Amino acid sequence: MKVVVVGAGLAGLSAARELHRAGAEVVVLEARDRVGGRVEGGEIAGCPIELGGTWIGEGHTRMHGLVDELGLETFRTWNDEGKMLIQLGGKRALVASTKGAVPRLNPVALADLAQGLARFGRLARSIDPARPWAHPKAHLLDGQTFETWVRRTLRTPSGRAYFRVATEAIFAADAGDFSLLHALFYAVSNTDLETLLAVDHGAQQDRVAGGSVLVAQRLADGLDVKVSTPVASVTHDDTDVAVTTRAGETFTADRVVVALPPTLAGRLLYDPVLPAWRDQLTQKLPAGTVAKTFAAYPTPFWREQGLNGQIASDTGPVKVTFDVSPPDGRTGVLLGFVEGSEARRWQRLPEAQRRQAVLDSFVRYFGPQAADPTAYAEKDWSAEEFTRGCYGAHFAPGVWTAYGDTLRPPIGRIHWAGAEYAIHWNGYMEGAVRSGSSTAQEILKR
Repeated sequence: MKVVVVGAGLAGLSAARELHRAGAEVVVLEARDRVGGRVEGGEIAGCPIELGGTWIGEGHTRMHGLVDELGLETFRTWNDEGKMLIQLGGKRALVASTKGAVPRLNPVALADLAQGLARFGRLARSIDPARPWAHPKAHLLDGQTFETWVRRTLRTPSGRAYFRVATEAIFAADAGDFSLLHALFYAVSNTDLETLLAVDHGAQQDRVAGGSVLVAQRLADGLDVKVSTPVASVTHDDTDVAVTTRAGETFTADRVVVALPPTLAGRLLYDPVLPAWRDQLTQKLPAGTVAKTFAAYPTPFWREQGLNGQIASDTGPVKVTFDVSPPDGRTGVLLGFVEGSEARRWQRLPEAQRRQAVLDSFVRYFGPQAADPTAYAEKDWSAEEFTRGCYGAHFAPGVWTAYGDTLRPPIGRIHWAGAEYAIHWNGYMEGAVRSGSSTAQEILKR
């Protein structure tokens, strides 16, 4: 059996590796000049950094298994010492960075936030992540934005601000960009909202020593991966498929795995054209808007202030930060996220103004020492030709109920894989690996 895999991200590489091990003849076509997709390594002040996918969570069993199998190691995100700074409505509070931690608010706001979190949690637990469109109230939940629910459910400005900041951090989008049903699906796919936000026992718990891109690079070892080979079209019928690159080279196979984000999968040319429902689906799954910014310092000075480098704020452009210093702490590295509508404004600024806006945010959180880094770097994922946004796709109102059942099934000999297709740990590296493996098993069974 011959299989062409389009895309050398974690999903495509996982599918290719499993198919290859089962005896299939597999070629992987990658548009970029590297493997990894939305996982990319970088360096700042001599320290490796993750320009793309970064964390392995406590329940990310497939990724932890790959790390062990591939001879890699993980280390904990800096979290054990110091406190997290939460800034809402102009008020600052230091809290222990533990799972389920909430900011110190006045009693009214705290009660409001507690009831909002409880309501969201109950709703999320009622969703089947494999079939969110089948919920008895799916049309009601999918017919409103998450912002609508936040405004109706939360009564205080601080309570609403908490949910909005969490939304930007998790989805790289604003609460008005996607449906309540999608927010609920995503939460239950990743266990719960608290897991998505947490470091200890949460989704941001561990990092790969040397960078997560090492997982992709080692997965690619032994596979026939052709980089700098963007695909233009897929021709398919009842007997085989032909994948043609932009350079005009054609690869024939029995099956093809399109391991691209949905918005990019929809930009390939298909002959014959895909069914209307599949094409409409990819038109309605935009990616989030996010830039990762990094500043390096001689030491992680914020630790001396009793801070662990984690910030959650309702004032941008940087609203979420992490300490991503190397494990030995020889150099201090701050990671700042610019997301959603903040990113859409920020990315239009000249380079010098973007840099200054980020450093101004760091100074606001960590003091004047943050104003003069030894090095600075940024990565705007929505500007990438072969990504066009991160972390993943989000479902606008009405999309899950109208098209959800068409997301995962293959179209003839064309199969799909990627973090967006995962039932569990959707949107994370773990979800990408699980999706690639599931697609490989689907092909082998057929």
